[in-house]
Amino acid sequence: MAKLNSRRSFIKKSVAASAGFFIVPRNVLGGPGFIAPSDQLGIAAVGSGGKGSSDLRNAYNDGVNRVVALCDIDPKRAGASIKAHKKAKFYYDYREMLEKEKGIDAVTISTPDHTHALIAYDAMMRGKAVYVQKPLTHTIAEARLLTETARAQKAVTQMGNQGGSNEGVNKVIEWVKSNKVGTISKVNVWTNRPVWPQGVNIKKEDASQRPEDIAWDLWIGPAKSRKYTPGLHPFDWRGFWEYGTGALGDMGCHLFDAPYKALGLGYPSGVQSSVADIYSQMWTPDYTPEGCPISTRVTIDFPADEFNREGVVFEWTDGGIQPAIPDLLVEQNFRPDSSGVMMFGSKGIITVDTYGNHPKLFREGEEMVHYDTSFQESLDLKHNQLWTEAVKAGFDSAEHKALTSSFDYAGPFTETVLMGNLAIRSHQLRRPRENGRGYDYYGRRKLYWDGNTMKVTNFDEANQFVTKPYRTGWELANL
Repeated sequence: MAKLNSRRSFIKKSVAASAGFFIVPRNVLGGPGFIAPSDQLGIAAVGSGGKGSSDLRNAYNDGVNRVVALCDIDPKRAGASIKAHKKAKFYYDYREMLEKEKGIDAVTISTPDHTHALIAYDAMMRGKAVYVQKPLTHTIAEARLLTETARAQKAVTQMGNQGGSNEGVNKVIEWVKSNKVGTISKVNVWTNRPVWPQGVNIKKEDASQRPEDIAWDLWIGPAKSRKYTPGLHPFDWRGFWEYGTGALGDMGCHLFDAPYKALGLGYPSGVQSSVADIYSQMWTPDYTPEGCPISTRVTIDFPADEFNREGVVFEWTDGGIQPAIPDLLVEQNFRPDSSGVMMFGSKGIITVDTYGNHPKLFREGEEMVHYDTSFQESLDLKHNQLWTEAVKAGFDSAEHKALTSSFDYAGPFTETVLMGNLAIRSHQLRRPRENGRGYDYYGRRKLYWDGNTMKVTNFDEANQFVTKPYRTGWELANL
């Protein structure tokens, strides 16, 4: 996108040439207390309620930019945004909005996971910059597509894992690069999520309960058609594979970020999982293939490279299951937060809270070092503001290159996070045993991954989860 400054320069020159004939209002040229329209981005929001309302508010940034259009399938939930931006036209269908609104420079996308990629792709193909909530996409194949599309379209992009812009992440990188804890070979990551219904199948359809003003078919989007189903919109969709990515998709992009960046990691080489069972009747585990599990442990292997000569293993646990705390940390009264990270090195341990907050450095025989991140103001605002300023500066500008979660990073990073779900979904595969006694859970194995080709190399049935089917009329590029 060309620098917006050129638009302002054009206005000034045009005004100067005809200064004898016009009195130009200050709000056109800008100056103290005024921002010229030529210095503002035209912002559109797809998903204008809930998290979308804060993403929109941060992009608007008290009038630094202007909001030209709003889109949501639920105008009641988006009511605060509609009221705050009365001049912005409201749409139910983002496709109509992109077609009709010519003043859009950048789009915030804050919708359920299963629609992220389609909206972002369509916007970028129309020359728009995009800010997409985490996880970037619903599938690994979609993440790869958005990475390639952003590069081809020269789109300025950012994924909404706001902790990526936390100074705490920079401190972790500094400690790792200066060898404060030696060689890091293991990373524990944990969360209390899910904090929504999970480990169950989707409720039955009931069209009679659909609120009149909700555009349900647009909410379904590329997923298979189904009538209104209570309990999905606006929040609980996270716990179902058709629409969400479970606890790992929800929090992995926040928690993996600091160690993944600090260690300079790329594609994993393998992944495996174990999953908690729920028993509604004795000896017979519930089978809930539509739902993400209530609790999991996932291990992701990264191969040895020039920076990590022994390779690195990430171990993820969710559902409130936390790793054991080593004596080095216990002795210094470390108490783990509900979600967090421990990075184990040969000379010490680094811990990090959610969003890259409050990293701590532990070394044998030394006092713990705490980097206090509380001096920072809103990470949400900072992360979004850095993106809007990069959009104004243009693709490949210094501001663009400084972004902490543009798609050249966020795409491969999201692929890594979603690798865990390949193992979890394979873990749920089953078929009746030949003797008729019970089931064979044949996908419960370690999966070996070729990141370049996006394929599991030792269990082909797992590759069905690398992508997904798309409903007719909602297809995405060549996926």
